[in-house]
Amino acid sequence: MNEDAKKFIGCWRLVSVTSDGKIRHDRGEKPTGLITYHASGWMAAQIQPDRPPVAMVGETPTPEEAKAALYGYTAYFGTYTVDADKKIVTHHRKGNVSPGWEKNPDFQRAYVFDGPDRVRLYPVGNKNELVWERLK
Repeated sequence: MNEDAKKFIGCWRLVSVTSDGKIRHDRGEKPTGLITYHASGWMAAQIQPDRPPVAMVGETPTPEEAKAALYGYTAYFGTYTVDADKKIVTHHRKGNVSPGWEKNPDFQRAYVFDGPDRVRLYPVGNKNELVWERLK
């Protein structure tokens, strides 16, 4: 395991999500989330948008309620690899709440560590920035 891969190990809380420097409408002003990287090579990520919970009328959600609950929510897990030379962490997704993910199971993120307890992830191919802070 390379030194950068060792830096990822642990649980991180979401600080912010922006796109091209602006708040993403599907995430809200203060989304919450966790991402965990384990020494075994497995990872998991979840992001909850900043919005009121979606209420259910009955005992099970209607299709509209289910769609509203998932809008802007991210949840997936799998393995990960770190290319320290290219400064890319790849999430090799094995499961994901979003439909269609299996067509492109590998999520690449450029990364920058801001000291030992903060990392910025930049999904390759878009203008998003996710800032994470290590939980202690």
